[in-house]
Amino acid sequence: NKRGMYHRFSHASTIEPLLARFEGFYEKTLRFALRNKKMVLTGSLVLFASSFLLLKFISTDFMPESDESRITVSVELTTGLRVEETMKVARELERIIGERYPEVMIMAASSGTDDAGGMMAMFTQRGSNIINLVMRLLPISERERTIWDIADDLRRQMEQIPEIVEFSVMTTGGGMGASTVDVEIFGYDFDVTSSLAEEIKAGIEAIPGAEDVQISRKDDRPELQIVLDRKKLAENGLNTAMVSSAIRNRVAGLTASLLREEGDEYDIIVRYWEDFRSSISDLEAITIMNPMGNKIKLTEIGEVKEYWNPPNIERKRRERIVTVLAVPSGISLGDLASEIGNVVNSVDLPQGVMVNIGGAYEDMTESFMDLGLLLLISIILVFLVMASQFESFVMPFVIMFSIPFSFTGVILALFITNTTLSVIAALGAVLLIGIVVKNGIVLIDYINLMRDRGYLLNEAIAKSGRMRLRPVIMTAATTTLAMLPLALSRGEGSEIWSPMGITLIGGLVFSTAVTLVLVPVVYGIFSRRGERDKLQKIRNKFTFINGK
Repeated sequence: NKRGMYHRFSHASTIEPLLARFEGFYEKTLRFALRNKKMVLTGSLVLFASSFLLLKFISTDFMPESDESRITVSVELTTGLRVEETMKVARELERIIGERYPEVMIMAASSGTDDAGGMMAMFTQRGSNIINLVMRLLPISERERTIWDIADDLRRQMEQIPEIVEFSVMTTGGGMGASTVDVEIFGYDFDVTSSLAEEIKAGIEAIPGAEDVQISRKDDRPELQIVLDRKKLAENGLNTAMVSSAIRNRVAGLTASLLREEGDEYDIIVRYWEDFRSSISDLEAITIMNPMGNKIKLTEIGEVKEYWNPPNIERKRRERIVTVLAVPSGISLGDLASEIGNVVNSVDLPQGVMVNIGGAYEDMTESFMDLGLLLLISIILVFLVMASQFESFVMPFVIMFSIPFSFTGVILALFITNTTLSVIAALGAVLLIGIVVKNGIVLIDYINLMRDRGYLLNEAIAKSGRMRLRPVIMTAATTTLAMLPLALSRGEGSEIWSPMGITLIGGLVFSTAVTLVLVPVVYGIFSRRGERDKLQKIRNKFTFINGK
């Protein structure tokens, strides 16, 4: 209707003068810059170099941790502790969690490896002294504390329980595993490497932010070993298979039958009552019936000895290895690795022992190297494509001046938002290669067109800057606005992808400003004055033909 038409017309009439003034201001800027090329170029290079000084304030990470409302706890108690005592500690942990953390919505627990261990014991580390807990928390929007706040408080509570020897609290989910810094100790001698691991562990535990510090090599485990006398076995008509089967049936139990009730079946297990199988003397008193029908006590044909089972031998690249691992809490993976490196360097390494820092930190450094190679390949491909289109090696070089300054924007964005440089953020920086050059292509192509029409160099640059200002700003603004939801998202798991949005926005905004000022200046430096050489050659050829 007429009112709507008038409203649109009045709105346009208000915006147009503002845009015209901005374009005019910009043209007065792109001419000042052309008259002071050295100053603009020097200032830009100083800004680019100084931005890298901010890198020491930006921490590095492998993958950003995300609050996925899930916490997994693994607890190791004193070796050889009875299952009943383990279950008491488990009930105490459940009480603490129920009282202190109302955010916990669902909790599953397994304690020990006996009948009361539960289904979860099938999929986790098992042992009579092992407790595993899995907690599902309320959604982020329904709680005030993050999983990291809850995990840190739970660590402080478990440190006060004397029966707990080691524990780990993992806050990562989705199968990605925990971010850890591993100190890998290579050496053949068990005693030497174990002693060194304990020394390094003590040093790491003193680092603020290093949590759940553990040694992969566990202590020797106590076992009861039954040593049979083969001569006495033969005298009584027995063999080792008959004796071991009898002992297993009396201690572990024999499934004698099935109980069927309301469609369900239950195993009926027959074994000695616990009071008659809980000590060495009880085991020695076990009676075994031989084929002649005589009852023979175990102590008559052998003896029960207490035996310490040595730890498992771990190997990497066919070398014996023991690992000291630590989980960062309130500190980035790169900073923790740097602190741990200082601890390792302060330790005197025994002869024949080699130490390497690995884990997620090693994965992070390898990923950054791969991304660096990917970055180089991307730059080469972009340069080749532009060189073929412009039929020149100078024009692509001029346009690609905006690429380094996009990294300046990335550094500034990470610094301002206090975001760590992770693999995801670095991937966003690689994506900038193909994004930031498009504005330069639009501008340089129009400058070439203006020079082909007969405009002199500086005049063509100034007018092209004014005419191409809107398309450059529009393309940059649309991409930036499209990245805002990704950068500002705060939902579950958003911590993983928001760094990519932040790097893309920072790099694009800064490179756009560079495209509008520095790229024309560099174009002016590398181009000859006057009209384009291409058009001049055509005119000279036309004049030569007519003259002839």
